[in-house]
Amino acid sequence: QVQLVESGGGLVQTGGSLRLSCAASGSISRVNTMGWYRQAPGKQRDVVATILSGGSPNYVDSVKGRFTISRDNAKNTVYLQMNSLKPDDTAVYYCNMKIVIIPWDFPRDYWGQGTQVTVSS
Repeated sequence: QVQLVESGGGLVQTGGSLRLSCAASGSISRVNTMGWYRQAPGKQRDVVATILSGGSPNYVDSVKGRFTISRDNAKNTVYLQMNSLKPDDTAVYYCNMKIVIIPWDFPRDYWGQGTQVTVSS
């Protein structure tokens, strides 16, 4: 069984930094796209950043230049370095991975448990 475990959230002041990590464990053949999503109170879950297996990142406009997504394929881990944080970045952050369990199977979505990021003004 595959499990994604997140770490690194917390409380930070405006302009501060946090680094989120998400590690996948279990019987994994390969991991395709990895990504980070966030959900603020009363809002839907939205994508923040994604990174392909080859390493190409994509960001939502509101975090470009402030956040950096990276991955370590050997560790099945994805990171999100968040700099110049703003109160609008306050949300629960979820990691997502598209994981292939059996080599000839399709990738399936797996989610982390979520970690709270709170940016105070």
